[in-house]
Amino acid sequence: MKNLLARFAKDESGATAIEYGLIAGLISIGIVTAVTTAGGSISSIFTTVSTKLTAAQGSVK
Repeated sequence: MKNLLARFAKDESGATAIEYGLIAGLISIGIVTAVTTAGGSISSIFTTVSTKLTAAQGSVK
């Protein structure tokens, strides 16, 4: 029984899995933040391009 408890105390595989889970969580939060920020900027760019294309089409007719 003493040997079993000693092996359990030395086992770090669970801690490693938790660390990898935390790292993956932090990376995913960073990705979501970046995509959200870039999404607003890209939407603004497409709106500007669409407006200019509509104005250019009106001046051609």
